[in-house]
Amino acid sequence: MTTIRLSQEIEEELRTIVNAEHRSKSDIIKQALLEYINRNRNAKSSYELGKEYFGQHGSGKTNLSRDYKKLIKEKLNAKFSR
Repeated sequence: MTTIRLSQEIEEELRTIVNAEHRSKSDIIKQALLEYINRNRNAKSSYELGKEYFGQHGSGKTNLSRDYKKLIKEKLNAKFSR
């Protein structure tokens, strides 16, 4: 058995649903949890959602994340040394 604490606002919303649907709080909460579980059971991670796009528009340069400070400094020096 599980016990939960609800905020006053949620408790009032739940009471409204209970009265409108003539169902128990327990039934409504169980249904909401099942819907949540089913929706998230097959949820993909951010990586899985975007992995087909990774690297598609790459520059081919493998050192950009490692040498970005050096590369920026070179670009700025080239721009302002004219």
